[in-house]
Parts: sequence; C-alpha cells; structure tokens
Amino acid sequence: MRVPRRNTGADHSAVAMKGSNVPGAKGVDYPAGFRGQPRHAGEEPVKKAKPFEISKRVVVEAWEQVKANQGAAGVDQESIADFERNLKGNLYKIWNRMSSGSYIPPLVRTVAIPKKAGGERMLGVPTVADRVAQVVAKLYFEPMVEPHFHEDSYGYRPSKSAIQAVRVTRKRCWCYDWVLEFDIRGLFDNIDHELLMRAVRKHTASKWILLYMERWLKAPFQKGDGTLAERTKGTPQGGVISPVLANLFLHYVFDTWMRRNYPELPFCRYADDGVVHCRTESEALALKEALESRFRECRLELHPEKTRIIYCKDSNRREEYAATSFDFLGFTFRPRLAKSQSGRYFVNFGPAVSNQAGRVMRQKARRWHLHLRSDYSLEDLSRIFSPIIRGWINYYGSFYKSAMYPTLRHLNSILVRWARRKFKRLRYHLTKAVYWLGSIAKRQPELFPHWQFGVKPTAG
Repeated sequence: MRVPRRNTGADHSAVAMKGSNVPGAKGVDYPAGFRGQPRHAGEEPVKKAKPFEISKRVVVEAWEQVKANQGAAGVDQESIADFERNLKGNLYKIWNRMSSGSYIPPLVRTVAIPKKAGGERMLGVPTVADRVAQVVAKLYFEPMVEPHFHEDSYGYRPSKSAIQAVRVTRKRCWCYDWVLEFDIRGLFDNIDHELLMRAVRKHTASKWILLYMERWLKAPFQKGDGTLAERTKGTPQGGVISPVLANLFLHYVFDTWMRRNYPELPFCRYADDGVVHCRTESEALALKEALESRFRECRLELHPEKTRIIYCKDSNRREEYAATSFDFLGFTFRPRLAKSQSGRYFVNFGPAVSNQAGRVMRQKARRWHLHLRSDYSLEDLSRIFSPIIRGWINYYGSFYKSAMYPTLRHLNSILVRWARRKFKRLRYHLTKAVYWLGSIAKRQPELFPHWQFGVKPTAG
C-alpha cells in the first residue's frame, strides 16, 4: 500500500519530508534510534518482513499531529510529555505492533462533559499511544473516503468549515420557504457496528485497516469508578478515527439516500446536525416521516425535540406560523430587520449569534477571573485572551454583527472590574474606571479585538 499524501486541512499538520532512505533528509525525521534495530526485549528485528506494510514516516507524522492537538491522558495516565520522554521507543512499539497485526487498543477512559442544552455527554479519551495509532489509520483511510463525501457535508472534513455551512444555509433560506431542522439522538453512541463495517469495506480491502477498525469499535470503556463497559454499538466521541467513521456512516444513511430519493431538495449537514430546505409545508412533513423511517431502518433515531419544521418568514413571506426560527451551529436563523443598499429597511430571514452561544461565551469569560489577576498588566491580558476573543468575533461576527455587542460589552465590564481591583484610585469609582479604560481604548484600539470591532468602553 502506498503512503498516503499529506493532508493540508486545518486539522492536519503538514510535514515536508524526503524518503527515509535519502541521506540528509530535511523536515521532520525519525526520532533518533527509530530507524535501526529495536531496543526492547522480545520485539521482532526491524528487518524481518511484516504482514502489514505501514510506513514509519506516517507514524512520525501521526505523532506530530497528536502532539500539536495535545489532549488529556487516557487510562494509563500517560501525558504527552510522558510519552515524549521515550519517544523513539514508544513510536517503534506502535509501528512494530501495528505492522505485525498484534496491536490491541487499550481501554478507553470516559469523561462526562456538560451539554450546552443541559445534561451530560460521555466523552471517550484514548491513551496517547492509541491516539497515535488511530491517526496512522486515519492518514491512510481518510483519503480513500473523502473524495466520495457529499459536497454539503461540512463536519470534520478538511477544507470544510461550520461557517461555510451557515453561509450556504443562509442563502438557501432566501430561496426556499420551509426548513426541516433535524438532529440525530446520540449518533456516536448508537452507530451500528455491522452497518458501519459494511461501509468501511466498500472503500478499502486493506486487512490491517479493517482489523484495527473493528478492534477500536469494540475496545471497552472504563468508567470513573473503574468499572468496565463492553461496547456493542457506537464509536467513542473523542476518538481520532470516530469523526471519519461517523461521516462515512451518515454518508450512506442520509447523504446518498437524499441524493437518490430527494435530489430536488438541498440540504446541509454538519456531523449529526442538519437542515433540509423544502418548498411547501406538506413537503416538509412528508420528508420528516420518511427520514424518521430511514433512520429507524439504520438503527438510529431523530431527536423528537430538536427535529422541527420552520417557516422562513420575511418581507415577502408574511404568513403566520408557530415556528419561524431555528438554531444551527451556534446561530439563530429568524426574521431580522435589515437595510438594503438603497437605504430601505426590510425584514430579512438570516442568522446571528444565538442567545445560547452568547451565554456560553460570557460564562467562559467570567471563568477567566480577571479581577483576581491584578498582577497582570493590560498588555498581559491582551496577549493571553485576545486569541480567544478574536476567534469568537471571526466566527459569530460573520453575520449580523450587532448581535455580538452585548457579549463584547460584557468583556468591557470584566476589564473595568479588573481595573478597579488593580488600581486603588479606581476602586470606589466605577465611572472613573470606565473612562480610564475608554481612554486607553481610544489611544490603543488594537489592544483587544472587540475594541477594533468597534465595541469600546464609554470614553472610547
């Protein structure tokens, strides 16, 4: 099997590298000692033929990606730093065992994380070594399936993004009167192993990829109390290979099915969330029933509360219906007042940052506890937190920017609180603190991204 080409997507680190047999190869090379004889008792000599051909270069590239993404330790409590202390030995062990067919994935540690809408989601955390092994498989397998995926599938794909999905949905809402919003209940927990492996076999006959895919699917969970849970369905949300497998599964369950049965209805899917644009309410209702049947057939279920039919109301579509808004990828689509290029005001159906997304950003900003960082200068705070703020603005500020103002003004109030805590002369003078911060924003608007965005304290 040939070595897969380097992927230049946002979730992969590109590595320039010559062949391992070229003297003086530049770029990321094998760790010292990784080329030669093994240094672990009981391991096979490197020159002995392996049943599976896996490139050492791919193992090194996989490690670079895992290191760049960081992440928590798995059941073995081995961190990225711990793994790196014996890097050449650990990478050789992964390569040797994967090439020999003897690699057995360890247990997957589960961590409960809160959902935005309430409740908890179980996240699977593989070990560092297992993440490297999964990236190796992904680097070989993803190029086999990626060209076959639907152009309107945007989740977890190189050169695709959530903001692209929001943009195309915005345009289609202007052309179609109705939207069927759907959400798959517990996708990662309920994917059927037999159906998934059937899809995998359709795209590869590689014995080692099939072998390890099945092993990863069946690797038991270890809960917080140490008990083990066998897995007969699902793929861990948190596993490196899981997003590719989930996309492949839904490619056949939904994308291909829609193209075959409803080619006239455009859709946009981001992982397990999606929207389908319909021309009439009756068409949307019929599609909803058909989708429910299709997902049941594939042993999945649509979320009853998050699967809804919405009327895209605006100046030209004025009928009255109960549901005229929906949330998608952190944006709320609903009727909004807009201004045309000629200066005329009209009602437009479009996206803006959702109330829930704004609340999450404000909660995160409060958890920074800036008022307790009085030993930091304003420049220090800018250096630490500006990348996060800039990310929020670049994403949520892409549409209807004024909806971001309440959240950005909240950031200014947090900075005012920091100033009052840091400077005694401002401690009991709120107005003076606001004007002091505003004067700095006026002189140095580049200090914080939201000041450049136009949201400054009062004196700015």
